[in-house]
Amino acid sequence: AILQLYRRGLMYLFLGVGALAAIHLVGLNFYPSLLQRFRVVPNEIEAERPYIERNIQFTRRAYGLDKIESKDFPAEEQLTLQDLKRNDATIKNIRLWEHRPLLATYAQLQEIRTYYKFVDVDNDRYQIDGTYRQVMLSARELSHQHLPSRGNWINEHLTYTHGYGVVFGPVNQVTPEGLPEFFIKDIPPVSTGPIKVTRPEIYYGEVANDYVFVKTKSQELDYPAGDQNVYTNYQGSGGVPIRSFWRKLLFSARYGTLRILFSNDITRESRILYHRQIQERVKKIAPFITFDRDAYLVIAQGGRLFWIVDGYTTTERYPYSEPTRRLGNYIRNSVKAVVDAYNGSVVFYLSAPEDPLIQAYGKAFPGMFHPLEKMPEDLRPHIRYPQDLFAVQARIYATYHMQDPQVFYNKEDLLSIPRKSQNGQERDMEPYYTIMRLPGEKKEEFVLLLPFTPNKKDNMRAWLAARSDPPHYGKLIALDFPKAKLIYGPKQIDARIDQDAYISQQLSLWSQRGSTVIRGSLLAIPIEKSLLYVQPLYLAAEKGSLPELKRVLVAFGNQIAMEETLEQSLQRVFGGRPGREPVPVVTAAVGAAGPDKGLAGRALEHYSRSQEFLRQGNWAGFGEELKKLESVLREMQRGR
Repeated sequence: AILQLYRRGLMYLFLGVGALAAIHLVGLNFYPSLLQRFRVVPNEIEAERPYIERNIQFTRRAYGLDKIESKDFPAEEQLTLQDLKRNDATIKNIRLWEHRPLLATYAQLQEIRTYYKFVDVDNDRYQIDGTYRQVMLSARELSHQHLPSRGNWINEHLTYTHGYGVVFGPVNQVTPEGLPEFFIKDIPPVSTGPIKVTRPEIYYGEVANDYVFVKTKSQELDYPAGDQNVYTNYQGSGGVPIRSFWRKLLFSARYGTLRILFSNDITRESRILYHRQIQERVKKIAPFITFDRDAYLVIAQGGRLFWIVDGYTTTERYPYSEPTRRLGNYIRNSVKAVVDAYNGSVVFYLSAPEDPLIQAYGKAFPGMFHPLEKMPEDLRPHIRYPQDLFAVQARIYATYHMQDPQVFYNKEDLLSIPRKSQNGQERDMEPYYTIMRLPGEKKEEFVLLLPFTPNKKDNMRAWLAARSDPPHYGKLIALDFPKAKLIYGPKQIDARIDQDAYISQQLSLWSQRGSTVIRGSLLAIPIEKSLLYVQPLYLAAEKGSLPELKRVLVAFGNQIAMEETLEQSLQRVFGGRPGREPVPVVTAAVGAAGPDKGLAGRALEHYSRSQEFLRQGNWAGFGEELKKLESVLREMQRGR
């Protein structure tokens, strides 16, 4: 009886397991495939419409794309000198200096000593002599890895403690030698304008240096001065005071060296500065926030230096939203962290107080975050829309600008970020900052731009802009180009430049002479209702690393010009300047009267005036003088 019960139990067990296996096979494999094949596929768009609608709606909301203002942009080819005059501030702020060549040039001209390094070049804007100017600036930081006495503990931790000063200059000005102009340069900082640096010491920066001790018996190197060095003692409040033997003991154990404990240079008044790399420092304070890779430097009105770092709240649990690799599926630029380059103090300001995640963190850590309105007034004009966030939004927007479920399902209007060739490799075009007047606006502003092309096509389809100036900070604008009209994209403009006989010949000639030709990013600048393309061109010796800006390419419609300056290229395209073909020589008959020498003098005078107006950026005066020059030349022609 017991054996029968046992066998019956085994039978029920096997039947149960078999039933579960059958249910699993049918319920999870066979039935769904039948449902997909006979019900969903024949009516796929209708069956999936609710899910597509939710995915579009929640993805746009999660990445902040739901508030994009879309406008049509006609992309006409009707720019004139008068249009350029009305957009003079845009023309004067076209960025001619590319980040990488400029960094190499700064290194050659302004590092001064081997232990100073320029790590990055930041793009910002300042009011200079009443003019809104786009500038590039870079901090001269100290790198322990490049000290001449590498491994000397006293030098690394007591003597060489900080970087010194900045280089600061306009994005569009070049010396006759093709080198950048400087508003601030040298050691100690020499300023040629109203922006001055009064506290040039950089104890906290982008270089990952180790800890240092200040206010010790050993003097700190402030800056080199010829054959001598100038020394200083730290006057700030940064770091942790030593005060006692026990703190020396603890820090000695923390950094694994007895030199801290037994050093006679470290006194009770000494302070230790550590976590001096900007991103590392802010992450230690707020590890729950994702920080931008690029901290940028700001010169405050009093001449002090501050770093600003953008912080993001992210999650991967936002419903229905499309995820981004290593980020999640939700992002907000909730925080602006301001770090004093001298004291290392960190203050967090709320740039998106409506974000529920930052609200939760604010309740968990009361007093940690401050309203953006509390940021010092001399720093607030320098906040900018972060490039990393914009790049993420642009990639999502390329697909999720399609809001109709059927269009989205068929991927009928998929966009792509244009590709560019750099060092022989194809890579996505990067967003770029510029000062320009947006369509429909009354004045220029600092914006972040990125164009789009149709998927697997090279013509221009749209561009996305992020505004940085108050009161429009954070607003996104999308300009859609006509689908039925060919608007050249960056890659097509590059191809047309390569096909230009004169430009191609000149580039080949430079390469044959042992120079490396560096083509900067092709900038697409919207002006009025048209697009203007500008590309800087640099030359560097093969054995050197001092890129010089030698030519500026301008493309508009079917016209391309390559001249030594932006003004000259614009003049060739818009000002009716003679082409490159040689002027035919007209031989007058013997005894015939030549042109009036007075007319020739007047022609030269009008030409000289036009060039002067061109250098001043006075487009109205330039155009007027060209008309007068044309009139004189016609009069000379009639007198032949």
